[in-house]
Amino acid sequence: MPATTPPTTPADPTARAPRSVLVTGANRGIGRAIAERFLAEGDRVATIVRSGGSPEGVLEVIGDVRDTASVDAAFAQVEAAHGPVEVLVANAGVTRDGLLMRMTDEDFADVLDVNLTGAFRVVRRASTGMIRLRRGRVVLISSVVGMYGSPGQVNYASSKAALVGMARSITRELGGRGITANVVAPGFIDTDMTKALPEDRQQAYLGSIPAGRFGHADEVAAAVQFLASDAAAYVSGAVLPVDGGLGMGH
Repeated sequence: MPATTPPTTPADPTARAPRSVLVTGANRGIGRAIAERFLAEGDRVATIVRSGGSPEGVLEVIGDVRDTASVDAAFAQVEAAHGPVEVLVANAGVTRDGLLMRMTDEDFADVLDVNLTGAFRVVRRASTGMIRLRRGRVVLISSVVGMYGSPGQVNYASSKAALVGMARSITRELGGRGITANVVAPGFIDTDMTKALPEDRQQAYLGSIPAGRFGHADEVAAAVQFLASDAAAYVSGAVLPVDGGLGMGH
């Protein structure tokens, strides 16, 4: 009996090659959920963190977004392992809360150095490879506080609001090269930081959220995943709130 050729499975037309993805601060919270989501898509995921604990499968590079030389060295390691970064998620952030009259210069400057200037440093470094590739996705993780304001967070709100101007300026500079830049603005998300709040404070926050609940880190990750996808190729300079209606887009 003649040998038969086994049937071949047609290629999935929706399949794509794995991308080189870099998520800063992927060792916990929202950053971790974002990294895990890209891993599940089959992408090559790396992170820059100051301390360990990133998800299994993520290339962890110890670095500091406050230092340009450290950022450059971290990118060199990521590029050697995964190739030029095609998707950058600037997620690393800190808080130094305090009322305006009591906030020190250092409290203000330190938060901006990580949340805003740190984002600038990693975007600037990633853009060199994206320009050569003529494609790229930049997603900046802001906060509803940047649009809505919050007492005791003049420094944090300022840093997060400024990311909108950054994304829109990047869009105008690099939009013609196949590079998009967008902002995701989470509201109150169910993380360790939220769980540590006193019960009465949690209830007060819940009362101001139309959805009546805190969000999940994976819901933020889903928004990031969309903005990094081919489906969002014509979305740039946008702010996508994930806040249960708290900020109403402001």
